[in-house]
Amino acid sequence: MARVALLPALSRGVKWLLIYTRKLLLVIVDFVLISLSIYIGLVLRFDGEIPELYLSRFVNSFAILAAVNVLIYFIFGIYHSLWRNASVDELFMLFFATVSASIIDLLIGYGFDIRLPRSVYIISCLLALIFIGGFRMSYRVLRRLKNVGISMHDKRKRVMVIGGGDAGSMVIKELKTAGCTQYQAVAVIDDDRWKQKLKIHGVPIKGGREKICEVAEKDGIDEIIIALPSVDRKEVSEILDICKKTKCKLKTLPGVYEIINGKVGLSQIRDVSIDDLLGRDEVKLDMHEASGYLKDEVVLVTGGGGSIGSELCRQIARFKPKKLIILDIYENNAYDLQNELLQIYKNDINLEVVIASVRDRKRLRQVFETYRPGVVFHAAAHKHVPLMEANPAEAVKNNIFGTLNTAQCADEFGVKRFVLISTDKAVNPTNIMGATKRVAEMIIQSLDKISKTEFVAVRFGNVLGSNGSVIPLFKKQIANGGPVTVTHPEITRFFMTIPEAARLVLQAGAMARGGEIFILDMGKPVKIVDLARDLIRLSGFEPDKDIKIEFTGLRPGEKLYEELLLAEEGIQATRHDKIFIGKPLDIEYMDLMEKLRKLEVNVDDPEKLRETMAMVVPTYNYAREEVAAAGI
Repeated sequence: MARVALLPALSRGVKWLLIYTRKLLLVIVDFVLISLSIYIGLVLRFDGEIPELYLSRFVNSFAILAAVNVLIYFIFGIYHSLWRNASVDELFMLFFATVSASIIDLLIGYGFDIRLPRSVYIISCLLALIFIGGFRMSYRVLRRLKNVGISMHDKRKRVMVIGGGDAGSMVIKELKTAGCTQYQAVAVIDDDRWKQKLKIHGVPIKGGREKICEVAEKDGIDEIIIALPSVDRKEVSEILDICKKTKCKLKTLPGVYEIINGKVGLSQIRDVSIDDLLGRDEVKLDMHEASGYLKDEVVLVTGGGGSIGSELCRQIARFKPKKLIILDIYENNAYDLQNELLQIYKNDINLEVVIASVRDRKRLRQVFETYRPGVVFHAAAHKHVPLMEANPAEAVKNNIFGTLNTAQCADEFGVKRFVLISTDKAVNPTNIMGATKRVAEMIIQSLDKISKTEFVAVRFGNVLGSNGSVIPLFKKQIANGGPVTVTHPEITRFFMTIPEAARLVLQAGAMARGGEIFILDMGKPVKIVDLARDLIRLSGFEPDKDIKIEFTGLRPGEKLYEELLLAEEGIQATRHDKIFIGKPLDIEYMDLMEKLRKLEVNVDDPEKLRETMAMVVPTYNYAREEVAAAGI
């Protein structure tokens, strides 16, 4: 055991010995080079015929002068630099150190009557810079020559960098100086005509984006790095559309707001994700508005452990609520989120996790009575369309009566604002999940008319990466070698990211006046098959060649396309250019409650349940042709 314990100490000892040996060798080399510089300075000053007086002074003083130079180098930290990664900064430091040492040498010469001609100090200073700087940089030069020598047999991946700005320059520099054994930068693409045909760290700029495919094929490019952190998403998406044609693996830098102090490292380069291909800038949150109604408030998030609920909690925590209550029926996710938030905010957050079901009205009343929340975000819901088609009663109990319980408790206990998380599937629904979410919207719109609580809903499309999203499914299918399954070649969906969805919900809460349904401008709908092909390419495979795509037919309750607005709702702009309001409909609370009682009676009979649902939601059409074809 004692022998094993000695090994780490012995290893550290050897490491320190190597470090000090290296520094000692550098000191000896510098001592010799400085002395040689002074001597050559004398030779050049006197054309090779050094007078006896100055030769004698050189012999008596060179050791002192060289030692002074070495001491100055220590003071300037020259011996603490890693010269194999040296840059202009190290050379500047060497320059100032050498000039400072030469001035002190001159003063010593005059002070001790061992002075040499002033021109010798200038010449020796320049020679010392050349000799010592050249010696320091020789390692990098030899390494570069070695890389050039083996480039014809290089097995490193050939990289094209798109973007000839600061970020692209830093990426290329790091690829060259970090001793990278995997990648070799061979080409740069930049739309700036003034930069084209120039070089960045020896790598040629070969043209604008129109040259991407040509250069990729001609230069045998394996990977493309998008180094455009400050360019908007739409333009990056256009460039990515071109890059997808090259069959190269795509990587990108994070956005400029994610890069701290403008420093770019290889560790920050990540694979291009589906989010990057959406081509739409994310909705920005008005921090002042959000802070106004969340700070120092008791905030309750139902379904707080889910995809949207957990992101809501993360963003709400930033605004320092008086208390944040995470309510969820599934304890594992809530527990993980609790640990995450406590680790980030430590003692700066008042956090409570409540394990409860929104179906349990008695338990909900207990929670509302105990904590008296001022703001409620209702994210608890069953959202998986095919599973809810097979289990319609569960969708009704959770999405409709769970929402009713939570909303009625909010009204009873004086909640200021209640925000329902809805979905585009609530518009003209053809599935039970969408129909239940439409009823949930009707509940909060009708209750808003008779309550002091401001009830609003936020309606958006599919969320990338959420539980039940197609992206995790596609990734698993690709990892297993395919096939990737798509229900229909023409099926389309609206998409957004999880953080964006959460920001929209918080923004809607800030704009709430009661009864509104907030709708996001989500851009153009995306074909699911195009999404599948993009994900296959981003994984380094060729669609329909390496990974097959199979069409399985529409699933129960599935539509070819989703809508964000009912025909009768109309649309109204808000002060936020990406958020619109659907006009509140005239829904009487008591009439709706009567219909819901009938729904509750028929909840365990699937056929009667659907018939009653069609009565409650006139736009619900579960007998649509595309659904009928799926066997409903």
